[in-house]
Amino acid sequence: MVPAVQEAVIHVNRKGRLMISYRPIGIIHTPFKEAKGTPIQPTAATGISGGVIELNPDYEAGLKDVEAFSYLILIYHLHLVREASLLVKPFLDNDLHGIFATRSPSRPNAIGLSVVRLAKVEGNRLHILDVDIIDGTPLLDIKPYVAEFDVRKGTKNGWFANRIHKLAVTRDDGRFTK
Repeated sequence: MVPAVQEAVIHVNRKGRLMISYRPIGIIHTPFKEAKGTPIQPTAATGISGGVIELNPDYEAGLKDVEAFSYLILIYHLHLVREASLLVKPFLDNDLHGIFATRSPSRPNAIGLSVVRLAKVEGNRLHILDVDIIDGTPLLDIKPYVAEFDVRKGTKNGWFANRIHKLAVTRDDGRFTK
């Protein structure tokens, strides 16, 4: 059976707000069973193995040619995140910042994004490295990482610039999860 082209459902709720719901295309399995201790970014997870994307078999044909890419962009639902907050104290700082100036998972829409390294594809299973994702996370989409599209030169890193040195040793402390 071929899945529907569009898996999103758009409707208006009782308060008159536009709502969008997505159906996961798979599940991400990782060595991290809880948020606490999980790397906070994929670059801080370099070399971590044991990640497997179990794609719904209905989408397996969509993996054609994906093995030719070194890295994949995963878009997923942060299923364990507590309520959203517009001001957060991120992992790399002790000051409050606006949510849109952070990578905090406590967002208005609990959407996560990670660039992971692809090790191999076996049917509907993708083995991935450099994983910073909690086991059992619902996967919404996969996109190929293409350096010529995705790398920007001359970027400003905002408040991160003076704290980026903490990335390699900072781990999730569970502050944003249920």
